[in-house]
Amino acid sequence: MPARGYIALFRGTPLLVQMFLIYYGLGQLSAVRESFAWPLLRSPFGCAVLSLALCTAAYTAEIIRGGLLAVPRGQVEAALAVGMTRWQVLRSVIAPVTLRQALPAYSTEAILLVKSTALASLVTVWDVTGVAQQIIQRTYRTMEVFVCAAAIYLVLNFLLVRIVAWLERKLAPPRRVPPASQASASNAQPSADL
Repeated sequence: MPARGYIALFRGTPLLVQMFLIYYGLGQLSAVRESFAWPLLRSPFGCAVLSLALCTAAYTAEIIRGGLLAVPRGQVEAALAVGMTRWQVLRSVIAPVTLRQALPAYSTEAILLVKSTALASLVTVWDVTGVAQQIIQRTYRTMEVFVCAAAIYLVLNFLLVRIVAWLERKLAPPRRVPPASQASASNAQPSADL
């Protein structure tokens, strides 16, 4: 129940509201100001990182849950039947299938996380968007500055997509080579009477 409540809370509320509550709200509680977490929560950067981490953790938990549900029960039972320990089943059967199933959805979540960092500028963290706004205030060149900021986000997300594509290729099961008889039949030339 606590995990479901956490996921419902952070998936059901906007990230900007979460960021404002953490940045402006937690500092008003004396218990927070006197706790070990206050050095982190005192800085805008710490609040932004914490709110982004809490929000993306809720989405990631759902992505991993979906990946775990995609593991065929028969594969787990077969692995246990041949004498694998639970740790071996997790490492050799469950984890590879879960990662293959969850990776495309997680890559989308990672891209959304990169783009969500733009909201951090609203709590005075100078990310790409915050720096762009500072440059616009000095130069009054809105279009050029935001095109450059968009290009930076585009490059970051392109690199992220390439890394995830590489991981997907590494985690893909090996392809089976067709037997020689099938390979020779598929390479045969079409007949001339067509």
